Amino acid sequence: MSYIRKLIIISCLAIIFASGCAVNPITGKTELMLLSPDQDIEIGQAYAPEIKEQLGGPIDDHQLQQYINRVGQSVAATSHRPEMPYEFTAVNEESLNALALPGGPIFITKGMLLQLETEDQLAGILAHEVAHVVARHGAAQMSRQIGMDIVLSAVVRDEAPRGAMTVAQVGRQIINLSYSRDQERQSDIAGIDYMVEAGYNPYGMQQVMEMLEQAAGVRSIEFLSTHPSPENRVQYINARIRERYPQFDNVRTRTQDYNRNVLDRLN
Repeated sequence: MSYIRKLIIISCLAIIFASGCAVNPITGKTELMLLSPDQDIEIGQAYAPEIKEQLGGPIDDHQLQQYINRVGQSVAATSHRPEMPYEFTAVNEESLNALALPGGPIFITKGMLLQLETEDQLAGILAHEVAHVVARHGAAQMSRQIGMDIVLSAVVRDEAPRGAMTVAQVGRQIINLSYSRDQERQSDIAGIDYMVEAGYNPYGMQQVMEMLEQAAGVRSIEFLSTHPSPENRVQYINARIRERYPQFDNVRTRTQDYNRNVLDRLN
């Protein structure tokens, strides 16, 4: 291959790479991202109804949904991308899980809600999911694990042609998307910052992760299968809080509000 031809190919690849790059606001690093933020939103809104259905549908309690959304919006407002159209929904699924779609739709299961004890813990799990949206982890993992051409083609077809995947099939794969441990660490650290800025005790995040790891000793935890636990997760969360937010004590707070708005309504 001639030098000129190599130079042309390298130049073209550089243009393609540059046009598909975006800065991850959590890490400050430039990453390859072939979708725009507007396309993230389109994908999230397109798949949100299917995900809700596959997770048992929204819990039929308007006051509970308002409460979940209020807590979620409070942490989202402090994030690096507060302008995203976040929507927080509690669903009837009994497993312990929470899920974020690109562009803002976030779901938390009834099973997870029943395991939490305070509003700070709820804020911690929702802040973690908000961080996934901010860093655009969902779109990146869809591209790697499903194929963005499949994700986009299923959205625009009511009936997919033979050999293609339907929205329902892609939806099932989205629910089972697995993040990397580095992405999990990013979301833990950013989530702590978001919840503190929103006025919550960051130890709520640590308590959630401790609860999930303990529960994993006796049953399969869906959250940990799609959100793999980085090494020393509880330890680095604790270290982050003690170093950056020494004003907080490792105590449970806002228990009464959580009981009234969630546990008393679900039990």
